[in-house]
Amino acid sequence: MSGPEIITFGCRLNSFESEIMRDHARTAALDDLVVVHTCAVTAEAERQARQAIRRARRGHPQARIVVTGCSAQIRPEVYAAMAEVDHVVGNHDKLDARTWCSLALGPRVVVRDVMTVRDTAGHLVDGFDGRTRGFVQVQNGCDHRCTFCIIPYGRGPNRSVPAGGVVEQTRRLVAGGYREVVLTGVDLTSYGKDLPGQPTIGQLVRRLLRLVPELPRLRLSSIDPAEVDPDLVELVATEPRLMPHLHLSVQAGDDLILKRMKRRHGRADVVDLCARLRALRPDIAFGADLIAGFPTETDAMFDQTLGLIDDAGLTHLHVFPFSARRGTPAARMPQLAKSTRRERAARLRTAGAQAMARFLERQIGRTAQILVERDGCGRSETFAPFRIETDGRAPLPGEIVTAQAERIDRGVVIGRLAA
Repeated sequence: MSGPEIITFGCRLNSFESEIMRDHARTAALDDLVVVHTCAVTAEAERQARQAIRRARRGHPQARIVVTGCSAQIRPEVYAAMAEVDHVVGNHDKLDARTWCSLALGPRVVVRDVMTVRDTAGHLVDGFDGRTRGFVQVQNGCDHRCTFCIIPYGRGPNRSVPAGGVVEQTRRLVAGGYREVVLTGVDLTSYGKDLPGQPTIGQLVRRLLRLVPELPRLRLSSIDPAEVDPDLVELVATEPRLMPHLHLSVQAGDDLILKRMKRRHGRADVVDLCARLRALRPDIAFGADLIAGFPTETDAMFDQTLGLIDDAGLTHLHVFPFSARRGTPAARMPQLAKSTRRERAARLRTAGAQAMARFLERQIGRTAQILVERDGCGRSETFAPFRIETDGRAPLPGEIVTAQAERIDRGVVIGRLAA
């Protein structure tokens, strides 16, 4: 091994934190190290992490293997029991340089009570291994208690990064060549509630764009449709550097299921929000997280979620069969058969693929600004996947180029550089 290897599962916040750990491990000269950064959203994510741990041990029999992340925070005993694992580190200690400097001397399991944590990661990163867009943590933790979600127990309470730190990190990434930055957090629209004056996420975005005029493109990670503030709505309408693609934490399209999930929005709220923002910015695209087969979900309730894809105009879907998380209220509710959950998830994915296909067809003949990722492929402002064909020099990763969409090939827009 030529340096520490980080295997990251889960969200964009995990990606940001992986770079912090990479820097700490390099500073501590831990070259013969594999870190498995886990996610706890679903049982499948945890299964994949365990599989990665075993694979890492087979591939690196002499390496020190550290397991961290949300699953390690919530269930440290599971990973401590694995013969392949040398250390288990909790979500707070993984960001502390001292943890890595004293790794060989400290206890095998270092997992503190994350519910007592009140600070965010005060770390700056220069880049992201193999990525052309940078991530900036602006918030961590969650004060809500959706009945299906275990993440608050892995991340702790809501806490926000002051605007000055967000601006400094963004400037650092832009100076390093990043042309697009994504603001990340566990509950992004709760940003600022713990800060003096309680600034909103929209106010943070406004300040960031004003103070970092050299940033060409800004995105937001998943947002709660119940907490879209007026400043954010105005920026969607007026700020071209804020990309017209919002991913909504929707979860379901039936009001009774949403109530049982303890969500704070209803079906009509999602439809109305999408319609209102689309009226302000017609090119905007919406993604959504959707859970299939939540406990007590009937066929009619599921049909409400299925119909929401068209009613709200959702295209970029993340679909999950319901996964009972031990310790959550939903795990104690009457469960649907796994076969029903899988079948409903498949139907949602099929409907999502059809919606995406229609969305991509509408791009034909239009020009778009593409952030190139690799091999001439990249993403447009609306996060549509593009591949650029050229007879000359292929655009380099990290470039933003103008391309005209010509056709669709297997779910990707094919275009050429605009004259």
